[in-house]
Amino acid sequence: MPPSDDTAWHRFQPWRRSFEIGFWVVVTVVNATANSITTQMDLHRRGLDFAPWEPAAWEWSSNLVWLAMVPLVVAFTRRFPLHWDSWRRLLPLYVGASLAISLLHVVGMVLIRVAVYRSQGMTYDFGVWPVEFGYEYLKDVRGFASMVLGIELYRLVLRRWQGEASLLTAPDAGPPVEPVERPERFLVRKLGREFLVAADDIEWAQASGNYVNLRVRGHDYPLRSTVGALQDKLDPRRFARIHRSYIVNLDRIASIEPLDTGDARVHLKDGTALPCSRTWRTGLRERVGDGPAAARTPG
Repeated sequence: MPPSDDTAWHRFQPWRRSFEIGFWVVVTVVNATANSITTQMDLHRRGLDFAPWEPAAWEWSSNLVWLAMVPLVVAFTRRFPLHWDSWRRLLPLYVGASLAISLLHVVGMVLIRVAVYRSQGMTYDFGVWPVEFGYEYLKDVRGFASMVLGIELYRLVLRRWQGEASLLTAPDAGPPVEPVERPERFLVRKLGREFLVAADDIEWAQASGNYVNLRVRGHDYPLRSTVGALQDKLDPRRFARIHRSYIVNLDRIASIEPLDTGDARVHLKDGTALPCSRTWRTGLRERVGDGPAAARTPG
């Protein structure tokens, strides 16, 4: 049985967004402050004549732009998650993303520095752009890689904390307890513990990168699979594909709402609304045509 809602994971959810935002803000403040101090010390040792506010302007402009780009990096890694079986294929894409991120970083920090220097009645000179951008990129690519690594490690911790599902495999000796091609249960690993989730308890499933999140009693259990592969393993009498990213348990459907676009919105008994594309809308209505969901289907 899945754990109850009175768990550390469930209690963490209201604070999760604040924790994530706070983490990046704290990292930015610490880095900008520490780098400003060390840069000032380096300039003093070399006998270079710069105003005390200049190193702070350099470091804070750089770190603030990095902070502003965190949502972009998070969205990119969510759309193209790195895994052991995909990193070689995605490596060129990540290299291109690092170039784009570096360009945004350099342009953003230069604009901030120009504004700060003008406020002091001075002019900021970035230097020869091709040369200086190459120098900045060598630093930015390491920062981008560190950020991606940190994000993926955090997601790994969340998956392990909440629980990650896997298909039951055939035993080393003897016949399997149930057909592996269409399992009745999924094995969920959570913080070193294992428990079984009945396939019929899955309310709906949503694609998320290289995973499919199985929704069971308010909890998401990531399964390393594609939506198509999962669909083949679920009972077609109980589950239906309604979107390229969604599968729904037919017993959970309360109503189907047609939309002007030709698509539909599937309302579940717990109040959840899922998208249904026109590709699967007709087939879904035929599937639930004899059930209570059809009786509440508008239009």
